[in-house]
Amino acid sequence: MCYVYILLLKTGEFYKGIANDLSIRLLDHSKGNVKATKGKLPLRLVHVEMCGSKREARQLEKFFKSGFGREIIQEIFKN
Repeated sequence: MCYVYILLLKTGEFYKGIANDLSIRLLDHSKGNVKATKGKLPLRLVHVEMCGSKREARQLEKFFKSGFGREIIQEIFKN
């Protein structure tokens, strides 16, 4: 089981990532242990999707990072 997650950073940007253990990964983010989000705290978890495999999770993460995927994220965030 793998998770694809989306964080809202204090800058208003969205961070997309994958994790095997979501709680540990979110703790790493909130403690400032992740270089990409360290200077953009606080952050908020806005979306999570469970995937059956790491490959599936990577594909979904890649989609969310695409142009159409970013539009979907905006829609998710509005709701």
